[in-house]
Amino acid sequence: MNLGTFSVSLAVKDIKASRKFYELLGFTVFDGKEEDNWLMLKNGSTKIGLFQGMFEGNLLTFNPPDVRSIQKVLKANHVTLALEADETTTGAAHISFTDPDGNMILIDQFDEPVKD
Repeated sequence: MNLGTFSVSLAVKDIKASRKFYELLGFTVFDGKEEDNWLMLKNGSTKIGLFQGMFEGNLLTFNPPDVRSIQKVLKANHVTLALEADETTTGAAHISFTDPDGNMILIDQFDEPVKD
């Protein structure tokens, strides 16, 4: 199962303050728009997303080339999905579920390749 790239998506209270903090740690913005309340930052191969007002709690995020094939495997193994992708479509889609400890996992496929 190819989960693609990994990042931690942080639900932040103040995107400007969070951006400033993570830039102090050496992260730089490589995608997103602060005015749209989301940014993607990287430091070497480490990536984090900052999201203000979009979801509750932090997420483990994977960006695979084919979310629907992953969904089929998870469903076949009786993983309960909180959000499912439409298997009759192609392209961008996402699914979400929790691990046994309640950590939210987002598997999010983009139409375009994920920027490094």
